[in-house]
Amino acid sequence: MILPFFVYGTLRPGERNHDLFLRGRTLSEEPGRLPGATLYEGPGYPYAVEEPGGTVSGELVTALPEAYPGLLAELDRLEGYVPGGPRNLYERVVREVLREADGTAVRAWVYVAAPAVAAELRARGKPVEGGAWRGVR
Repeated sequence: MILPFFVYGTLRPGERNHDLFLRGRTLSEEPGRLPGATLYEGPGYPYAVEEPGGTVSGELVTALPEAYPGLLAELDRLEGYVPGGPRNLYERVVREVLREADGTAVRAWVYVAAPAVAAELRARGKPVEGGAWRGVR
């Protein structure tokens, strides 16, 4: 399934992993919002935790078709995601993301906190005020 990616942390434009993974490999990058999730601080990077009432800000990234398979594999490695993996920190899921420009809902891949990580963050984590993360560059 070829879908855009919704990025909200180190892959956002201006953040440390954007140029390493996305520069020259995208058709478009546009602001978007993920409803039904809260952004939490993590050790050096954020986690989107699915829960009612929150919104996470980020970018909808559409990869160049020829770059898509390699990019998907690289992003899975970056996020430590293995399908069905018991030690995943993130899960890659399909969610509806809203384009900032017009509010249109777009189906996109999103890396959200895996269940055990999400439970820990809900219990002891620090939400990112306003749902928009900006890290140390």
